[in-house]
Amino acid sequence: MPPDRPVLPDADALPEVLLDLAVPHEDINTLVGLSGAVAHDAGVTRLLEECVQELVRDLGEVAGDDAGRRGVRRFGERLAEVPQALGGYFAAYVFVAALPYTRAYHRERGIPSEVTRHTLADLGRNMASHRRRHGTGGVRAPQWLVHHFRGELYQLGRLQFERATIGQRTAPVLRKAGLDAVPGEPCLNLHIPDYRGPLTPAACDRSLTRAGDFFRRHFPEEPYRAAMCHSWLLDPQLKRYLAADSNIVRFQERFRVAREETEPADEEPVRFVFGNPCLPAEGLPRRTSVERAVGDHLRAGGHWYIGHGWFPF
Repeated sequence: MPPDRPVLPDADALPEVLLDLAVPHEDINTLVGLSGAVAHDAGVTRLLEECVQELVRDLGEVAGDDAGRRGVRRFGERLAEVPQALGGYFAAYVFVAALPYTRAYHRERGIPSEVTRHTLADLGRNMASHRRRHGTGGVRAPQWLVHHFRGELYQLGRLQFERATIGQRTAPVLRKAGLDAVPGEPCLNLHIPDYRGPLTPAACDRSLTRAGDFFRRHFPEEPYRAAMCHSWLLDPQLKRYLAADSNIVRFQERFRVAREETEPADEEPVRFVFGNPCLPAEGLPRRTSVERAVGDHLRAGGHWYIGHGWFPF
């Protein structure tokens, strides 16, 4: 059973918890050392408790788009109150203190411990990404991790699957394709995490098969008619630069177009390919086919866009 009030593990137990969450080794001593500043400061302890309570409120419920964004925004606003001495590490303490509640929810759903561990290890991946970009420790995108610790998102092999709902703009597209889709009904959002090796068709096939079994078993009350993906990897312009049998092009071919984006998102591929969205196009490396595609397109004056795709699930 989770505790009545959110608490942090003591300094002796904390390293084991951090290792389970795949926190980079170079961050563990710092997190252990700073944990005293959290435990012995009444104001910071209260802020930690309030952040965890906000995080785990209605645990497992998938809010509609607007409500979900409001919840994430509130979480981000509370993190802005953190003392500067704790830097970007405070969010890691929030997720550690929320861990017993998330694990308890997973157990109630019968979710295998291996899936729990691989899903919540995104905290470590996120911290590795922060260090890659900034050269210092911290949590790069704490609002993103809210989905993991609220039981909304699961790592199932190569891909991540987020319990979501069909939006107002997507429902007519699905109905036109013959699906009886209504806004607010369940769907799955696919995400492609970094540091997981190539996006091979075989790895994706295994993930999708596993997801079908997983959600039928653990969320039988949520019938998923469609899987969605919103990613720069679905920008059809990539086909101009990449081979037809490349992993990215073959991934794109799984999807039907849900809608076309008109606002450029040039920072997205730069962030995910090179680690820093602020890098100037002129200096981007050309070591791989994807690096050449992203950089050459920008240097030629082009723009990249988020692609919105779907397929029946």
